[in-house]
Amino acid sequence: FMTDTPETRLDRHGIILPVPPAPVATYVASVLSGSLLVVSGQLPLLDGKLFATGKLGTDVAVEVGVEAARYAMINVIAQVRAAVGDLSRVRRVVRLGGFISCVPSFTQHATVMNGASDLAVAIFGEAGRHARSTIGVPSLPLDAAVEVEGLFEIA
Repeated sequence: FMTDTPETRLDRHGIILPVPPAPVATYVASVLSGSLLVVSGQLPLLDGKLFATGKLGTDVAVEVGVEAARYAMINVIAQVRAAVGDLSRVRRVVRLGGFISCVPSFTQHATVMNGASDLAVAIFGEAGRHARSTIGVPSLPLDAAVEVEGLFEIA
């Protein structure tokens, strides 16, 4: 039988990690400090293009926002693999931060961010259960609908 690893779970979910995008400004994609890996905010890129632009509550449906958060998390995971080589080194997804571009009256931030959180648990199992903050913002780089950042404990 196959060992259940983050890589086999990615396969089972039909996810092929992309080449992680390079930073677009003066920062690095990730920083490993001791056993903690911080991954900079990732946008919902799919095949190199933004999956969703605009604001939740006007241009972007909640379901599309959920998918956007999932794609952003796929890019976070791609950055983790680029930084540490093997996803099996992830001991714990410590924290995710979600930024949701939305109108002031929007209140379904948590639902949108579950797109990222559910994927973290699907790929990393119990180690994927994490602390989280999700906030609404007036805009994001390149008019992205969602941005996700992560903090991981690495073995």
